[in-house]
Amino acid sequence: MVGMTLAAALGSAGLSVAIVDAEAPAAMTAAAFDGRSSAIAFGSQQVLAGIGAWAAMAVEAQPILDIRVSDGTATGGVSRLFLHYGHDELAPPGVGKEALPFGFIVENRVTRRALLQRLAASPGVRHVAPARVAGVERTDQAAVLRLEDGRSISARLAVAADGRNSPVRAAAGIRTTEWAYAQTGIVCTVAHEKPHGGVAHEHFLPAGPFAMLPMVDDGGVHRSSIVWTERRDLAPAMMALDDAAFAAEIERRFGPSLGRLRPIGGRFAYPLTLVHAERYVDDRLALLGDAAHAIHPIAGQGLNLGLRDVAALAESIVDTQRLGLDIGDRLALERYQRWRRFDNLVLMAVTDSMNRLFSNDIAPLRLVRDLGLAAVNRLPPLKRLFTRHAMGIVGDLPRLVRGERL
Repeated sequence: MVGMTLAAALGSAGLSVAIVDAEAPAAMTAAAFDGRSSAIAFGSQQVLAGIGAWAAMAVEAQPILDIRVSDGTATGGVSRLFLHYGHDELAPPGVGKEALPFGFIVENRVTRRALLQRLAASPGVRHVAPARVAGVERTDQAAVLRLEDGRSISARLAVAADGRNSPVRAAAGIRTTEWAYAQTGIVCTVAHEKPHGGVAHEHFLPAGPFAMLPMVDDGGVHRSSIVWTERRDLAPAMMALDDAAFAAEIERRFGPSLGRLRPIGGRFAYPLTLVHAERYVDDRLALLGDAAHAIHPIAGQGLNLGLRDVAALAESIVDTQRLGLDIGDRLALERYQRWRRFDNLVLMAVTDSMNRLFSNDIAPLRLVRDLGLAAVNRLPPLKRLFTRHAMGIVGDLPRLVRGERL
């Protein structure tokens, strides 16, 4: 999704772009390919709107109107101290409150479908799929992609958006800092009796965070996306349960507030890891999204970091092009690295620390974190700052994130 967004952004700015994808476009929009939904922060929505993709997604994007964060225990109890964000109380002065949700929950297949439509409508973009990259040769003049089927593509710049295990990054000799969490992410969609009201729930449990994220109704069926962090040794047993037992485990962790639950569609499990590249750029090469950094899903910010990468890299490339300079020159790419590295490092540290702080049932720590949640809940200025960070609208923002043309 991140690579397609960059291709659409650069294509809209008049550059000639080839995007090489291992998957056929039709496969990427099937529910069985990726059953996940993603939280798209307000700033990321601006990026998708700026490249012309949001209009095709909007009707299937559920606005997040409220966020409720609570702490649980190993016995299933929930602390009475919690943190609640309401978009009506936190909108900046002069901005219509009803028009500024925290973000949106969108199925990944919906996002891919909109991006594919946008790429198809971009005359400067060539989508080469399905195809796999066998290698990348970089010279002073060009980056040449050798495909497994014998074809080659030459460009002034290669951008690797090939995931946290990026083969292109490894072939370039760019090292990473990484470790695996003793956790697995379980993702599925559930139907429930009562409407969610646009409220996103983040419930911290000893095994890891459990999120219930609101989705648009489907044919009158109320739906939410589950992002369930479980101990790695227990996750296979959870995945093997029948639907009734699986729903019972979800209800035991979440509670009865949405009525009876039932899983719909497939279940997906992903090992959770942290990855950070020692650098984001090299000669005629830039890393994008998970190829540069992959974080714990505790705050739902992985895709948003990638889309902010897109906005920064696209702006750096376009500005370099307009000056008549070489977009593949490493010095020109350093602007992108400086722009994004600090933001990514901060959020990686925050999400890792939050996971370590909350993924346990140690009584003194539980008391400290519960008091912290309650304190933040009583300080509107601090809540507003945290909210703007979550919305992706803090710091030195690229033009696309600000809602401006590239």
